[in-house]
Amino acid sequence: MATEQMTDYERKRLENIKRNSEMMASLKIHSHLSDLSSAKKHPREEKSYKQTSAKKSKVEHPIVIRRSLRIQELPPDSIGLPKSYNESPVKTPKSKTMRMSSLPESHPLPLEDLSLELTYEGEEGSHLALVEKLDRITRKTKSADENDHSTSPKKFETIKVEELIDPCSLKLEHDNAAHVVSRSSRRKTDSDDRNNHSNSPTKSERLKLEDPTVPRLLKMENDDIAHIVPGRSPRRTKSDDESGHSNFPTEFERVKLEKPIDPRSLKLDHTYIARVVPSRIFSIRFFPTTEMTMVVVGNKLGHLGFWDVRPQNGQEEDVVHLYRPHSAPISGISVHPFTLSKVYSSCYDGLLRMMNIEREKFELIHSGSSGSFSLAQRQNDANSLYFGDGSGGLNMLDARSGNILSCWPLHGGRVNTIDFCPKNSNIMATSSTDGAACIWDLRNMNVKVEDKHPESKALFTLKHARAVHSAYFSPSGSCLATTSLDDTIGVLSGVNYEDAFMIPHDNWTNRWVSSFRAVWGWDDTHLYIGNMKRRIDVLSVTQKKVVYKIESSNMSAIPCRYDAHPCNVGMLAGATSGGQVYIWTASS
Repeated sequence: MATEQMTDYERKRLENIKRNSEMMASLKIHSHLSDLSSAKKHPREEKSYKQTSAKKSKVEHPIVIRRSLRIQELPPDSIGLPKSYNESPVKTPKSKTMRMSSLPESHPLPLEDLSLELTYEGEEGSHLALVEKLDRITRKTKSADENDHSTSPKKFETIKVEELIDPCSLKLEHDNAAHVVSRSSRRKTDSDDRNNHSNSPTKSERLKLEDPTVPRLLKMENDDIAHIVPGRSPRRTKSDDESGHSNFPTEFERVKLEKPIDPRSLKLDHTYIARVVPSRIFSIRFFPTTEMTMVVVGNKLGHLGFWDVRPQNGQEEDVVHLYRPHSAPISGISVHPFTLSKVYSSCYDGLLRMMNIEREKFELIHSGSSGSFSLAQRQNDANSLYFGDGSGGLNMLDARSGNILSCWPLHGGRVNTIDFCPKNSNIMATSSTDGAACIWDLRNMNVKVEDKHPESKALFTLKHARAVHSAYFSPSGSCLATTSLDDTIGVLSGVNYEDAFMIPHDNWTNRWVSSFRAVWGWDDTHLYIGNMKRRIDVLSVTQKKVVYKIESSNMSAIPCRYDAHPCNVGMLAGATSGGQVYIWTASS
């Protein structure tokens, strides 16, 4: 019965076993195996080793065997990670005395708009703290006329005028100072026509227009009317809000000095030192306003750090706001004085982002393949961006549409800096690793791709033996200073920048310190540049040499990049390779 119940596979298996056994028996393998096992082996001498004391047994911890839900025959967990989970737990300290730990390796970010909340890496508080600060500075309140006139139309309508308005009837009222110029309510009579010259506004009441390249300001000589002084905030009135922010629109113009500032008056206090970002700083910029003292820096890892040096609203300590909108070194930062709510940044990976406070996002406005190594804006144009790429080209970008309007191949190497003349924004200066610093006229850019020497089309070209890392105009626009790796600082002056001379200076740095770049102070007499001996060298343009050395016991690193506050005279910021920022202030 058993054989009848066997399957074909089992019967075939038994036949194979029987056949193999017969073959092994014919070869006499089992007999040879028994002969080999019976052979005697030579005995070995056992080696004696030195006896040592028995080691203390280690405390053995019970081994916990991890078993997955699949092995335990349980259904999978579909809850997932908690919302509070963060892959990069490194945060920025609120206080400047705390230290930051090293961050993980950089990873590419998506090519899309990033929210401030996702890129925020602050330790305490929320990303909305910076939004509220900048919004308080940039907001504009409605005029008092809109609140008083309840019968005004809600929608915009064109006003139809029955008779022409005489320009001589325009008068400046006290309540509308620095806001609007309204027409006199009285009707014009025949006697007014006869006395037209006697009733016309005086010279002090007329609007005075500045240079077309400079923002227009309202200037009044009457002491009873609030003045708008360049570089200062308007006089406070009762209409100001409780936070102390003025309701007047913010106007900006570089501060002008009657006499040069003494560099020896610059002092470094320990309260003006903070580590803003966790790595080497490439770019540093002051916010061009007097309403607050804020510095923004960009580092090697793609962080943007905002340091509120003098916080308001009763905060005792300074505050650092840290974001990470890029994944590569930040090459340039631009904050236009007319749009403080938008901070532009360029990156080595070719991305340009705009920090939009109103939308609470880092908007992606451009993505290129050749990298972005410099960034700048004209004084009278807040909607255009100029950035230089790695191939030596200069691009003009419309920040509203994200389209490149113009592209000029200006250099044979990457463009390191872009700067515009303060007195004429059509004049532009560029520096490049090809060893040339050029001055261009944007109204006459005849550079073509096939040009072998594009610098020959410039208004003026200053040649250096090695790469040129910077070229900046002086505050008045009368001079241009260049910094090169050939250990010289070039200065161009004259009506057409035809006078050129070199100032010797040790511009060498190591691989861990960013290259030195000489910057102007608040006049055309002195230049400020770093030194590997942990100090600031002050160069005199008239004496053509280093005249002062600013040192401090509070300096623990080498400041390599600098920026002078355009509104506060005597305030100079220096950035180090360790992420620290030093701020020098004038003692008097």
